[in-house]
Amino acid sequence: MALTKRCTSRVLLVDDVDRLLLLCGRDPRGPGARWWFTVGGAVEQGEDYLEAAVREVWEETALSLPVERLGPVVWTRQAIFTVDGQVFDQYEEYRLARVTADEAGGMDIRTEEARYGHRWWSMAELAGTSETVRPKNMASLLPDVLTAVDRDRPPVHLGNFDEDTDPDQVTRAVR
Repeated sequence: MALTKRCTSRVLLVDDVDRLLLLCGRDPRGPGARWWFTVGGAVEQGEDYLEAAVREVWEETALSLPVERLGPVVWTRQAIFTVDGQVFDQYEEYRLARVTADEAGGMDIRTEEARYGHRWWSMAELAGTSETVRPKNMASLLPDVLTAVDRDRPPVHLGNFDEDTDPDQVTRAVR
């Protein structure tokens, strides 16, 4: 199978009570398997990571978020995974963006990638879930990002993963 290299810009959309918006995806070739992931997607030709983040937020939530509302890169990650028979080698950059209660309430989640659902997750819900959340260890990683005051600190590289074989990331069947 051919490996598709891809760069993505991901956004940690957090509401006024520190809940994180995650979208739910499934692999149509893996019956019952699903995972939760952040807003964001591929950096298109001619875009930089910030432009891609703003575009993806708009496409996936109908929220017009000015680039100035995006924080610096807090995490990076490299992941290999298969979806619908296609293998991706994906580089990811993650940024924080806080939204107001009105903005969160006005979102229209309308992306094909989230056709299996979306929800706002509290830290306790993230810590207690047995479902697959990407990136892994989100519950332990996110609090540091939410309380960080040093906007100039370098991003944390979360690691390089093969999600098709990583026992902590292999998608779990829906119960």
